[in-house]
Amino acid sequence: MITDVPGVLVGHHERVEPGWASGTTVVLVPDGATGAVDQRGGAPGTRETDLLLPENLVQRANAVCLSGGSAYGLAAADGVMRWLAERNHGVRVGAAPHEVVPIVPAAVIFDLPRSDWGNRPDAAFGYAACEAATAGPVAQGCVGAGAGAQVGSLKGGVGSASEALDGYTVGALAVVNAAGEAVSFDTGLPFAADHGDFGVAWPDRPGEKPSSERTMLNTTIGVVAVDAALSKAECRRLAVAAQDGVARAVRPAHTMFDGDTVFTLATGARELPSDERARVIALDALCAAAARVFARAMVHGLLAAEKTAGVPAYRDIWPEAVES
Repeated sequence: MITDVPGVLVGHHERVEPGWASGTTVVLVPDGATGAVDQRGGAPGTRETDLLLPENLVQRANAVCLSGGSAYGLAAADGVMRWLAERNHGVRVGAAPHEVVPIVPAAVIFDLPRSDWGNRPDAAFGYAACEAATAGPVAQGCVGAGAGAQVGSLKGGVGSASEALDGYTVGALAVVNAAGEAVSFDTGLPFAADHGDFGVAWPDRPGEKPSSERTMLNTTIGVVAVDAALSKAECRRLAVAAQDGVARAVRPAHTMFDGDTVFTLATGARELPSDERARVIALDALCAAAARVFARAMVHGLLAAEKTAGVPAYRDIWPEAVES
């Protein structure tokens, strides 16, 4: 999971009950990590992404806030900032320990149809997600920002994965909420099923496509974390590569109705080779891993999701694939 990268914490807060199916997920690196972002598709909902451009001043982020609630849900980042500020984490802007500005980029998914109008994450959700954050196993499925997610015709959710590579660890967390489908209804096989051993017996039969309404306003969002010491520009290359994982996991990807946004956080615990050619080769390998782990995280999100607010899950169509 993404928390296999040392120093990375994840917390969720959600409400899944009558009138509610939404929430917030926070990826915390309280002491900071070099950050970058890549955004695809025509309908993004984001905050503080320009700050992460390689040419801009601030190098490190303290957290990434992922939330439901469409543009309203960006308010969850206020709660994350408050939690960090109370602990004196952020860019130092004064002499006193508390004089900091926490750096909290954020992105949201469109899940408004899953809740009664007006029921959406706010600053309290972001703060509660921080309070729940741990370095342990990441809860997956209809939790946090995945509570109201939908991928194509099926219920989406939060998924996570990681990979060890040449002494580095690359992890990903994805909120699977794409306009495109994540599975072939002719075979029951997720499009990115070949990206890992998911511990299930894949079906080999068609499934009836649910008649659940598709909103055509979606977005897959997530974070790639790595323990390598990367520049902002190198971090951006990982975020770009992770978008390939989105394209492998859903069809079509990056549509006008998606705002696919992937952040990178590099904790800097392990240096890349100093030789220029060796450094580029190592970076290329990390980029390839970022695509794989993000695609794998998306499959985990699909498999872990459960029927919510009338939207059926993969396990409802092909229960034999997820039965233990």
